[in-house]
Amino acid sequence: MDRDTTVCVVGEDVGHYGGSYKVTKGLATKFGDLRVLDTPIAENSFTGMAIGDAMTGLRPVIEGMNMGFLLLAFNQISNNCGMLHYTSGGQFKIPVVIRGPGGVGRQLGAEHSQRLESYFQSIPGIQMVACSTPYNAKGLMKAAIRSENPVILFEHVLLYNLKERIPDEEYICSLEEAEMVRPGEHITILTYSRMRYHVMQAAKTLVNKGYDPEVIDIRSLKPFDLHTIENSIKKTHRVLIVEECMRTGGIGASLTAAINENFHDYLDAPVICLSSQDVPTPYAGTLEEFTIVQPAQIVAAVEKLCQ
Repeated sequence: MDRDTTVCVVGEDVGHYGGSYKVTKGLATKFGDLRVLDTPIAENSFTGMAIGDAMTGLRPVIEGMNMGFLLLAFNQISNNCGMLHYTSGGQFKIPVVIRGPGGVGRQLGAEHSQRLESYFQSIPGIQMVACSTPYNAKGLMKAAIRSENPVILFEHVLLYNLKERIPDEEYICSLEEAEMVRPGEHITILTYSRMRYHVMQAAKTLVNKGYDPEVIDIRSLKPFDLHTIENSIKKTHRVLIVEECMRTGGIGASLTAAINENFHDYLDAPVICLSSQDVPTPYAGTLEEFTIVQPAQIVAAVEKLCQ
């Protein structure tokens, strides 16, 4: 916002309250109430307004207080945000960033535990990225704001408390590149967002058992970084996908299809995908844990694949 006066923030409680998870803390004081605009509880209205802002030269950052609420703006995101550049014959650009907290938290209930990657991935004209560390959260956010395309940035409610030393100098992360988290030889594990940490926890156990897993944070949910994925599969010949998205129609399903279509000849075993169960997320903590992938399941899947 310092660098570009056309960047503005729109959403519920993003102003002097600082956002529901304090992501916009202090911005209203610094940039004023017009560039950090508090809105009524009307996701369809303020999302449509922000898309109109983008058509006229601004670069709005739309916050969904909870990503599940943006289902109310699905029409604006799909029929307007993703399509207007094309249906106008290129007359309009839609440099919009849509971001907010999502994923399964801790006992937030079904309506506040949505993973909307599966809902939005089929919309033409939209890019999707998921951050997992403070470093790539900053780098992906800056890249998304500077992009001429509409970008949905998925943040996870349980990752806001992470701390990490990041460079003082300016940097951005590519919106279309995966991140190599741990090089390995025996199996490729593809993951993103909070599941990165479940995978790394499982990796410690796997190393102690004699396995050498390669862990890749795909980061770009649309499009996939198939170049990085291909190079890894050529080396390991086995793939495990670990996601928090739902199994039916989720990111893992699309990724499995892409791998089987493009890299089938490199595989020595079928692709295994570990996903959340296809049920509304329970409120009860113990039941909630059963619906998402746990490290022990990841260890068991790797052992099965590497037999």
